[in-house]
Amino acid sequence: VNEITDEANAPAEIEKYLKLGGVIIGEQKFAVECDSAASQKLYELAAAYQVPILMHFQLTTYNFGYDRMHKMFEKYPKTNFIGHAQTVWGNIDKNYDWKDNYPKGKVTPGGITDRYLADYPNFFADMSAGSGLNALTRDEDHTRGFFDRHQDKILYGSDCADHLGRGTGCQGAGTIAMIRKLAPNPKAVRKILFENAKRVLRLDV
Repeated sequence: VNEITDEANAPAEIEKYLKLGGVIIGEQKFAVECDSAASQKLYELAAAYQVPILMHFQLTTYNFGYDRMHKMFEKYPKTNFIGHAQTVWGNIDKNYDWKDNYPKGKVTPGGITDRYLADYPNFFADMSAGSGLNALTRDEDHTRGFFDRHQDKILYGSDCADHLGRGTGCQGAGTIAMIRKLAPNPKAVRKILFENAKRVLRLDV
């Protein structure tokens, strides 16, 4: 279920489809401040219907103000937020240069995303797309610890145009391979690939 964040009819349009059985709001991928009044109406709606809201954070492009987002986690403790994209995954690194969408090299522990996942029970991270895969592959030693710490907070996502899940253009297949390689045990793999999403989206499957 989705609509442009700051359209006047966005809450009503989204609510209409939540009433019909929608299980998630998003992907919210629009040029708004993450703590704008319009955004907060959707956070309230997510809490009311007990569905998560998926947000694409990308500096100067979508959902501005990731470094302030903790205030929204605190203000809306009954809303489950799922973050993904370049700004989320770049910020696993404490020394992240916010202008670099796909940073390479060793990760300095203590990034904003790591802290958000540790400190806020209502924040989750989705591994979809090149930004998620890049975060896994740039420093495998860091990724092993990251998976161990946050195995209950990470959701697999593919963002893959190849419906068969094969081919060099399918980032999702590469992400699955890295999760299986670097997660601490088969139980953690199962959580990341399926069980966390089932729980957060409240799916009866």
